[in-house]
Amino acid sequence: MSDLNSKEPNKLSDAELQDFVASTDSGARDPEGIQRVLLLGTALCWSLFQLWIASPLPFYDWPLIGSFGVFNDTESRSIHLAFAVFLSFMAYPALSGSPRKRVPLADMVMAILGAFCAGYLFLFYVQISDRPGLPTTLDLAVAVAGGILLLEATRRTLGPPLVIVASVFLLYTFAGPYMPEIIAHKGATLKEVVNHQWITTEGVFGIALGVSTSFVFLFVLFGALLDKAGAGNYFIKVAFSLLGHLRGGPAKAAVVASGMTGLISGSSIANVVTTGTFTIPMMRRVGFSAEKAGAVEVASSVNGQIMPPVMGAAAFLMVEYVGISYLEVIKHAFLPALISYIALVYIVHLEALKQNMYGLPRRSVAKPWMARLTGVLIGFFATAAISMVVYYGIGWIKPLFGQYASLVIGVVLLAVYVLLVRFSSHYPDLELDDPNSDVVELPEVGPTVKSGLHFILPVVVLVWCLMVERLSPGLSAFWASMLMIFILLTQKPLFAFFRNKGGLGRQFRWGFNQLIDGLIVGARNMIGIGIATATAGVIVGVVSQTGVGSVLADLVEVLSMGSLLLMLVLTALLSLILGMGLPTTANYIVVSSLLAPVIVTLGQESGLIVPLIAVHLFVFYFGIMADVTPPVGLASFAAAAVSGGDPIRTGFVAFFYSLRTAILPFLFIFNTDLLLIDVTWWQGVIVFLISTAAILLFTAATQGYFLVRNRFYETALLILIAFSLFRPGYWMDMIVSPYQTVAASELTGSNLDIPARTELRLHLVGEDAVGNPRNFVALFELGEGRGTQERLVNAGLELIELDGKVVVDMVGFDSQAQRAGLTFDQQIAQVEVPQDQPPKELMFIPALLLLTPIVLLQRRRRQVNGKAPTLAKT
Repeated sequence: MSDLNSKEPNKLSDAELQDFVASTDSGARDPEGIQRVLLLGTALCWSLFQLWIASPLPFYDWPLIGSFGVFNDTESRSIHLAFAVFLSFMAYPALSGSPRKRVPLADMVMAILGAFCAGYLFLFYVQISDRPGLPTTLDLAVAVAGGILLLEATRRTLGPPLVIVASVFLLYTFAGPYMPEIIAHKGATLKEVVNHQWITTEGVFGIALGVSTSFVFLFVLFGALLDKAGAGNYFIKVAFSLLGHLRGGPAKAAVVASGMTGLISGSSIANVVTTGTFTIPMMRRVGFSAEKAGAVEVASSVNGQIMPPVMGAAAFLMVEYVGISYLEVIKHAFLPALISYIALVYIVHLEALKQNMYGLPRRSVAKPWMARLTGVLIGFFATAAISMVVYYGIGWIKPLFGQYASLVIGVVLLAVYVLLVRFSSHYPDLELDDPNSDVVELPEVGPTVKSGLHFILPVVVLVWCLMVERLSPGLSAFWASMLMIFILLTQKPLFAFFRNKGGLGRQFRWGFNQLIDGLIVGARNMIGIGIATATAGVIVGVVSQTGVGSVLADLVEVLSMGSLLLMLVLTALLSLILGMGLPTTANYIVVSSLLAPVIVTLGQESGLIVPLIAVHLFVFYFGIMADVTPPVGLASFAAAAVSGGDPIRTGFVAFFYSLRTAILPFLFIFNTDLLLIDVTWWQGVIVFLISTAAILLFTAATQGYFLVRNRFYETALLILIAFSLFRPGYWMDMIVSPYQTVAASELTGSNLDIPARTELRLHLVGEDAVGNPRNFVALFELGEGRGTQERLVNAGLELIELDGKVVVDMVGFDSQAQRAGLTFDQQIAQVEVPQDQPPKELMFIPALLLLTPIVLLQRRRRQVNGKAPTLAKT
């Protein structure tokens, strides 16, 4: 890092910032001549290939040739990795001192050889299929060379940590018999490892790489195209126009702008630099220190990865690992992400209160609050009305036009786009202000919002395809990307036409060049993700081949001493430690494949049924925290490079700001209402309101400031109140137990009459998959019938009493009993039957009553010590 400013020795120039982002996201090498053409041309071909396999075009019956370019999953994964490996050697230098303006011959050779090894499954797919499990000498040579080159590509793109982790796992595969007894296994030969890791789809070419091929690439490409069209600039300006006048307004705008930029950027580092070059100087202008300004940007940019509908690559992996639709992932992830962002805005507000800050001046006179509220309500009802018209209008078009409905909808979409562009053309194009200028004024809200309404259209199409049409994530991103391609090609000519400026051909060429740039940038941004998912596949392959998962489960259970909470703390620490060197996606794959099943199992043994999606989101959240955590949090280094602050201090402040993100995973493990699991719409609204209040109180406690600075006992009480609002059931269960314990023998008698559809908690004694004794709890729902016995049988469960023990005698196929995890010969130790319990929401009353004296005390201190805010320096 060069010394560009004596007052801010860490601050980098714009060119150096772009090089910093490129070195981590797309590769720092920028060769010249034919090598440049080869690098950029390969990236362009990768994007075109991904668009082709995502489209319905390969399946059309073309004249003369029929269907063309149809690839199965294995072939497409192989080609995908071949592109990624080739580009990694072309775009990423081997060492810090390696040339940047040319690709050395050794790198060219490794790029070609690596691409061949990765594409081997595609090139020889038929021959490999004819001899399953019987690798040849050529297979062995290609797999060994491919594995070594993949690890080198990983080192270049992601650094040494993931290489070290993958190498340790591979070594464990071979050295199993020589390991300590607790983690020993029979080991594997080279032929077995090669076949498992490279020739089949259990290792490198497994689920993780498949998700990268099918889903992630298209979302990254969609974001790159949206950014090239100018949407990133538009989102930033809109956020500043709406929020910049508030206390600490630039920081609040940075949070919202980073959240919106998170829709189009899968990289927290790129998000920091994209929005931070504008927002961080503005935050410093109104009084934030360099470290705090950088920390706000880091916390908001990293949170962009958890905000639906476009989440990080790990979210798409959940679809495969958990076995639910992407729509379900969005539903479960939405509320925690939303309240986390609300809390971050509140953190900024508290910082502004502490330092008596004002926002930036408006260009126009502010309207009275009543007029603003009326405008918001009108906008809300107008949006709701338009949404209803679109929803029911499309529902009417489909049956009316039949097979031509898609064409009609396309024409309507085109007409809406043209009308939006015509409307926006009456307002000037947005340009980023110079953040280093002496006087800064906020853009006007109306003209700013109206100048880019057409950018919202592709996001609407993406959300519509995902949530209404229920298309796959890949196909949804494909149609959104196709609309973005059309917008890139036509927006400038249309603006020129409606403004009577002429030069339509020149404007079309500009759009075409931006399209090519977007396709190239999208592919280059995918290099690291493609390599990471492939290398993480090695670890997943080792887990499946050696059975280390069950061994690790025993080890972790010993370390956690049977405590689920301690188990969660260990998992969080492991995620943070691994995340110091691994990207979020690789971190998620490793930790979830190792520990997610263990947490679910341990929860069952502790009597807590933890949904699998809750565990995966838990791991996902702490994987994201790795970009913040010192001493390796790259997002913090990027923010410090912009602000000129100390990167380690920036990282610690950002981590402190992110405590509300770190506490949420622990809460939704024990209170799945936060994930909107089994709640109605009305209950969901209540959960949102209460959880928002709870996260704000927790934030006030951790920041040491509510209405005024907290006293130590006020901080403790605020944390207690926040916990009570988040988990009211904890206190209610202590007052009135939700279950009545019944002896298992009563299930086989005639005295117990449990209503139909009652969900019982069965305490079972049985064996795990390898024959070890295991005690756990299962939820079992009774069927219909006249008595308890008949209801048990109708739910697929038959019991028998032997030597005073109640044992499972028969489990019906695909019955409630089988789905609950019941199997033959398990012993039922005891039964818990639900009993009437007062609503847990009643615990909100004492919690809020406890809040009242804190509010009164702090209001009194504020009135005594209150000072008028001071104007920020300009």
